[in-house]
Amino acid sequence: MRKDKLYFLTFLSISVIYAVIAGVALHYSIKASTYELLEAHLEFSKKEAKTFATLLSHQLANGITKDSTISYTQTSLRGTDFERGFLSVFDWSGRVICHPDIKNVGQQASANKSFVSSVTDDLSPENFYDLLMVRQEELSKESTVQESEVIHLYPVQNSDWIVASHVNITNISSQLDEIKRRFYLIFLVMGLIVILSYVITVRFIGSAYEKRLELKNQKLEDEVINLSKLNRAVGDYQQKVNEKKPRARSNDSNTKKRILTYIRNELLPIPIGEIAHIYTENTITYVVRFNGKRSTSNLSLDELFSNLDNSYFFRANRQFIIAISAINKIVKYGNNQLKILVNPNSEVDIIISKNRAAEFKQWLNL
Repeated sequence: MRKDKLYFLTFLSISVIYAVIAGVALHYSIKASTYELLEAHLEFSKKEAKTFATLLSHQLANGITKDSTISYTQTSLRGTDFERGFLSVFDWSGRVICHPDIKNVGQQASANKSFVSSVTDDLSPENFYDLLMVRQEELSKESTVQESEVIHLYPVQNSDWIVASHVNITNISSQLDEIKRRFYLIFLVMGLIVILSYVITVRFIGSAYEKRLELKNQKLEDEVINLSKLNRAVGDYQQKVNEKKPRARSNDSNTKKRILTYIRNELLPIPIGEIAHIYTENTITYVVRFNGKRSTSNLSLDELFSNLDNSYFFRANRQFIIAISAINKIVKYGNNQLKILVNPNSEVDIIISKNRAAEFKQWLNL
């Protein structure tokens, strides 16, 4: 139940994060694409108007009369596709001279149907977008359909004519809406793929990690049980050896009951039963008693251990000999190693290596 809740919260968190990132990305992506589309319309309209104005200018310069030029121009404009945009010609007074719709010829051009007011106006994509949004809002309130808007004016040389480039607002708005729909669809599909892929990956990794964790927990439980058995065995063995006094191992008929140590220049014999542990440090052998007092010995650990009862003392490593009665607790250390906590406490860690751990357990009769 907790895992399902965790996966659900993960899914929810990823969804929220993706929604925030996608919202910002959508805003800038749609804005950039919109400006590119409007800029393409502007550039195409400018080139078309300039080309058409240059053509009219050449005709007039070659001696063709205005009436003939107007006639030819009207014929060429007839049948223009209003959906994509078109050209018209009017004079400086604003009277329409040529128009794809013959009904508009002779009428006065409306300033309300133009995004530019003079031939010097240079409409940018940003201004084009702002004007487009304002005009769309006005048209929606009026519930009318606007056929076109003038976005560029270009003068015809050698005349008082102006070529106007028109665009269909409804068509451009439809293109912008289509761009938005495509972006929304792309981000939605991509979001579903990313979120589901991420959740599935997290669940897969989580399941694999849970299995590894379960194995580690099982292994840890086994180690805890083994350590518990080991510490219990230490207690049992301590009770057993305490029933008899420890003695020195005899190599001859005379049994040693104490070893000779030094405190500075004084000789101090120590009974075997008072020794808690023996260790070497910087080539010096120290003998530590249960009361915490420490003295030194001229013998090496090997020589001392050969004179001790191995049922009461254990050679933990090259540095330590420990008495069974001094063992306070056994804990796991490193990779299958054991750390012995003694009383009195040792300033140096007493570590039994992996190889000697089996010998230590055998010493405890495990």
